Parts: sequence; structure tokens; C-alpha cells
Amino acid sequence: MNTPLNTPPSTRLRAALEAAGDDRIVLDLAGIEAQYDTLLRELPGIAVRFAMKACPVDEVLGRLAAKGSGFDAASPNEIAQALRTGVPVDRVHYGNTIKSDEHIAAAHRLGVREFATDSPEDVAAIAVHAPGSRVFCRLATSGEGALWGLSRKFGCSGGDAVRVMEAARRAGLTPSGLSVHVGSQQMTADAWRDAADRLADVLAVLNRRGIHPDRINLGGGLPAFGYLDSRGGVLDPPIDKIFAVIREGMEHLRAVSRVPLDFVMEPGRHLVADHGAIRAHVSRLSTRHREGEREHWLYLSCGKFNGLYEMDQLQYRLHFPSRPGADTVPAVVAGPTCDSDDAYAHEHNRVPVPGAAASGDPVWVLSSGAYATGYMTQGFNGFDPLPYLCVDHEQG
Repeated sequence: MNTPLNTPPSTRLRAALEAAGDDRIVLDLAGIEAQYDTLLRELPGIAVRFAMKACPVDEVLGRLAAKGSGFDAASPNEIAQALRTGVPVDRVHYGNTIKSDEHIAAAHRLGVREFATDSPEDVAAIAVHAPGSRVFCRLATSGEGALWGLSRKFGCSGGDAVRVMEAARRAGLTPSGLSVHVGSQQMTADAWRDAADRLADVLAVLNRRGIHPDRINLGGGLPAFGYLDSRGGVLDPPIDKIFAVIREGMEHLRAVSRVPLDFVMEPGRHLVADHGAIRAHVSRLSTRHREGEREHWLYLSCGKFNGLYEMDQLQYRLHFPSRPGADTVPAVVAGPTCDSDDAYAHEHNRVPVPGAAASGDPVWVLSSGAYATGYMTQGFNGFDPLPYLCVDHEQG
């Protein structure tokens, strides 16, 4: 079995990375399509609303729209970008529970009629600026088991959800659904089981009060597979068990509901992360002594501000194509800017890198297709954002 250091990417990605003469993000459209197809096979009947923030690249969005996906948008700008793919507007929802009056009105003008919410104040604003719309209320989850729990800024308690849905009905809106998000890069199946139980409890109360939601949005959180764990091994999320628990939860919710239910999911990372890679290069491999211990630091040409924003939580696989089989040294990985945050926060997690790595050597940052494009600055410290390249079947 290959070690994480020398595990190669897919054929299409590898060919594009080898051909790249400068730094760029490479996205494998065919791989993303295949991941989408796998998701639908595992969860038949699910409607996909791709979380645009994970990869707001027109070519990716267009390909997913052609496959039948809709979009989870968080702003009028994202809604407009989604609509440019030609997707029907009823496949676009405003999934952000935090939105101004101006943005609600702008979304309504663009044709959006489905809004996420989690507070009576937001419901009142939707009633004024998007009258007659459908709303789905987001329940809070614990976020346990995820790299990013998402448990405080979004979502409300079950009791509050009932009050929000009743407020929506009084305001002339349609209280059409409930939603959850179990946290980004959720690594446990239990999180989905707990989410289904929370949804079922609220659904039962709403049914008794004459409110019958017809849609359940299971949110995002499905994991990617190519990141490393704290010991340098590739993460192994129990995806088969996760899918099984989600299917069981769907059946449980159907049994609780008094009306037929449609199910939606908002995958982002799961569809794109492992089908993207960054061609970067070594800026410097340096050595220093700290408290009598020798340290190696690998400075890359990209970091937190131009492609690897999540590096303080994720450990990406690095591949050094010009140094196959080289002896390695344990190094802290950091980006090129003059900012102390531009490095792995978990500095005790050293990454094996070729001890002979030299300035200019190409480095492939694997499984970096999620959030690499959207999180980039416009040139922090003078380091340009990375361009991107999409590859497809005929280029493999």
C-alpha cells in the first residue's frame, strides 16, 4: 500500500498537474460527476442542492446542474450565479438563516421562493420582503464528531422551531420544511441518527398542531476521504454506515409524517474535495533550532490566504513528483505570507517531506477541491489568488 506521501491522484488530475508549468487549482469534472452519481445511488430519492460555497466555479456548477442538481445559495450573488447555469429557479433555495431585508428582497426578485430560517425575526422579514414564500426551519445539532461543528451560529432548539413555524403560518408564509446540518466533515454515523431523532420529535409536535411540513432538508456534512489524520494516516470515515443510517432516518421520518415527504441534501465538500488538487511549489525547506530541538519548516507557495484556508484544521496529502522515493524529514508546513496564522495550527503534527526538497520543486496538494477557490483573498501580502483549470474525460 502506498504511503500518504506518495499516493498519486487520479489519472486525469495527474496528467493536468504534470502538465502545469505554474501554480493552479485543478478540478476533475468527471470525478465530481461520478461522485454525484454515487450519492444518488446510495440515497435514492434525494434531491441534491449543491452547497455553492464549497466550489463556486462556473464549470463545476454547470456540470452539476446538467446532472439534475439544484443549489444551496447563501446570498443574492450566489443565487444569480446559480441561475446563470440555466437551472430552474425552483431548484435554488436561500439556505442562509442570516440575511438582511435587502438580500431577502433581492432573492425574491430573482424568483427564489424557498428560504431557510431559524428565528421569528427572520420570519417576519421574509413575510414582508418575500410574501407567500415557503420557509424551512433549521434545527440546531450538537456538531459532535465533525471538524467544524456549526452548532452555535445556526439553528434553533426544537421548541423554538415549533414557534418559528407557527409564526410563519400566521405571517402568511408556508411552513414547508425542517432542516439540520450535522457539521462539516462529519465523521460519525451517530450524528445523523441524532439529527433524524430531533427532526422526528419536532415533526410530531407540528403535526399535532396542524402544521404538516412536506420537505426535510438533511443539510451537508458528508465527508471527504483524502485528508490525513493526526498520525499521518488517511482518514477513513464510515461512509457505508453513514449512508445506511441516513436511509433508516428517512424511513423513520416518513413513518412519523402525516403527509408524503420529499428529502433534500446540501453536499459540498463530499462532491468536490477529493476531485481537486493544487499544483504548488516549494518556497523553502528551512531548519532552525528551538529549545535545543532541530525543526524543519516547509514553506509552500500557497497557504491559508490563497487556496489552503482550512489548513489549521485539515492536514492535506502532499505529493512531490520530482522527488520519488526520497528520504524524508518531519516538517511543519506553512504558507508564504508574513502572517503567523499562515501555517498548520497543529505544529506538533509534522509532515514527512523530502529532505532534499529545493526551492521551485513542484508539490501537489491533494484532496483540496473544496473551499480552495472561494476562500482565497484577492492578494494578501501580494500573493496572487490561484487560477483554476477544469479537466474532463477527453483530457484524461
